[in-house]
Amino acid sequence: MSQPQKTDFKAIQQLISSGRFTDAINRCEALLKDIQRADSLSQQECLYLMAVAFRLNKDYSSAIAQLQNILSIYAQHSRALQELGYNFRALNDDRLALEHFYKATQANPALLSSWQALLPYYQAKEQLQATELCKAQIKKLSDLPRPILAATDLFYDGKIDAAENLCLQYLQQNKHSLPALMLLAEIASKLRAISEAEFILETCVELAPNNAEAMYSLFKVYSKLGKFEAALSLSNKLLNINAENTFYKVAKATSLVSLGEIEDAIAIYQSVIDNEQADANLYLLLGHALKTKGDKQASIKAYQQAYMLSPTFGDAYWSLANTKTYEFSNDEIQKMLDAAKAQKTSSNDKIHLEFALGKAFEDKRLYKASFEHYEKGNAIKRSEIKYSSTNHNLFIDNLIKTFMPSLVSSLVSVGHQDPSPIFIVGLPRAGSTLLEQILASHSQVDGTMELHEILSLAANLSKKRQNLKAYPHNMPDIPKDRFKLFGEKFIADTQIYRQGAPYFIDKMPNNFMHIGLIKSILPQAKIIDARRSPMACSFSGFKQLFGDGQEFSYALDDIAQYYQAYLRLMNHWHEVYPNQILTVHHEDVVSDLESQVKAILNYCQLPYEEACLSFYENKRAVKTPSAEQVRQPIYTSGLEQWKHYEEYLTPLKQIFK
Repeated sequence: MSQPQKTDFKAIQQLISSGRFTDAINRCEALLKDIQRADSLSQQECLYLMAVAFRLNKDYSSAIAQLQNILSIYAQHSRALQELGYNFRALNDDRLALEHFYKATQANPALLSSWQALLPYYQAKEQLQATELCKAQIKKLSDLPRPILAATDLFYDGKIDAAENLCLQYLQQNKHSLPALMLLAEIASKLRAISEAEFILETCVELAPNNAEAMYSLFKVYSKLGKFEAALSLSNKLLNINAENTFYKVAKATSLVSLGEIEDAIAIYQSVIDNEQADANLYLLLGHALKTKGDKQASIKAYQQAYMLSPTFGDAYWSLANTKTYEFSNDEIQKMLDAAKAQKTSSNDKIHLEFALGKAFEDKRLYKASFEHYEKGNAIKRSEIKYSSTNHNLFIDNLIKTFMPSLVSSLVSVGHQDPSPIFIVGLPRAGSTLLEQILASHSQVDGTMELHEILSLAANLSKKRQNLKAYPHNMPDIPKDRFKLFGEKFIADTQIYRQGAPYFIDKMPNNFMHIGLIKSILPQAKIIDARRSPMACSFSGFKQLFGDGQEFSYALDDIAQYYQAYLRLMNHWHEVYPNQILTVHHEDVVSDLESQVKAILNYCQLPYEEACLSFYENKRAVKTPSAEQVRQPIYTSGLEQWKHYEEYLTPLKQIFK
């Protein structure tokens, strides 16, 4: 936003404050002509001020028209939603007023005025639970220091930098302010500085050991970092504070699922359901646990119960699609189409619904309709994330420039010499879960999950400290004895996921970027690169809605560039670590399973076992999207699925020709 526009907006606000509403409207109309179409933020601000002036001038229809213009640009504009609530309240339309005040609080939970507007509606309708929730939120927001309330408001409106600056200014004078520290942690999480959020929240818990809100926030950060044992410990402490709190019960159950204690988790979910406290999301979590266990039919029933409780709950439909074997009925497809078009459906639900519809029409061999829905879901998701192929390629360049032969040779023997880890890396949807299931069927190998420890280490090393370099540039400057400590910590931190076998698997695909770091801290580790042909792998990623991360996968050109960067980096790793990385092509595994299994076991220095060929009989818990597929014998139908969509995949074909 240019400086003249800021001055103009301030002048318009002054006109409104002095009651000169017509002058404010005229000034807005004049300014709109000067604002470029590409400057959507300035356009939204101008339309918003005009709408406020129209409402205060009691021209409600004009105000509503301007607000709807804003929402056509950005559907989650919290203040436009709140303004609509004011307008409909003035028109005595309680239903629409209630609906828009509620939507405003969903878009921005820090809108105190909307919560205060909702309270009398809930009280009049004797909605006791909603009334108590509303009162609690009003009290929470009212108790916040004014600068932190303002910063919270900015944060939820997406003005992250402004929120952080305001928060830091307040902390300079109030160093131990718990609300300020917790908001700062939330900002760090939003910026994906998860380790920084962890440090801040651990400080909060030290300052206030019995503060349940701080503990619950820390629990969520531990879960993001994959520190599930620490998360479980916190959930138990929370239950000691309030044994009947449903959120704390669910927190414990999700930790147990992550630690592989599926039956105990299911028992907790079921106990909440039996006490009639279950909502749609709880049935979704129960479905995930049952799917991880391998109870396909029970998981399907749980997902169906979730969408029956909440008809626009996109994640319930997507979870059914994500079993990879479920086929939707015509009635379910119509329900999804209706929900995707409904104005009240959130963008997040629409994303899930569009991906589920893509799968539904794919199963019906209606590939044009299928691609249109996959494309819609990806487009919405891509609009909500910040990803840059340029920045990713720069990071890959920096890895290659850093891990040159001279550095690699200097670090070859400094790490922890434990030979037990087997890393399976590569791109998502490249067949890594299948390789994990094959290896985990060996008597000497424990299957675990996609572990976060290496990514967390890389993130910690990436922090800029004073004038020091960040990862990967700082690798030559790290004291040599630290690498052994890093390796020992990795082995200690991952012990919780093991069942006692001599070897174990870490199947985090994104670790392909950190092979140099892995070989520096664990030089004896085995590394298997799961690779799949570019068209098949790329399109499979495009039609997969990932739970978190993989931001590159929501546009075909981003996917193609990411695949090329992956090949470029893997070629480098093979050069600097010759004969230390095994590349396994998914197509070879499908066409000749036995010889590939023998090659994998030979590389891992493991004796041949027939159980690896019948991997689908292994009943271990599997959490990835391929869970259902790896419980079946090898099949070839997935190899050429992308060809049904070939005419729509020009951005991929142009690069992979």
